[in-house]
Amino acid sequence: MKKELNFEQAIKKLEEIVETLEKGVDELEDVVNLFEAGSEAAKICSEKLTAVENKIEIITKKIEN
Repeated sequence: MKKELNFEQAIKKLEEIVETLEKGVDELEDVVNLFEAGSEAAKICSEKLTAVENKIEIITKKIEN
C-alpha cells in the first residue's frame, strides 16, 4: 500500500513535476504519467488545505463563544 504524502511533500512533488515539464518531455506517455502524478499531488494539497480550513473554523468558533 502506498503511503499518502503530507502537504509539504505533495507541494514538493508538484514543483518537481513543473520543473520537469518546463525542461521538456519527449514522450507522450511520460507527459501523461506526470499529469497523473501532478493531479494526485494537487488533490492531496486541496484535501489537506480544506481540512486545515475546517479546523481553523472550529477553533475560531470556540474562541468566539
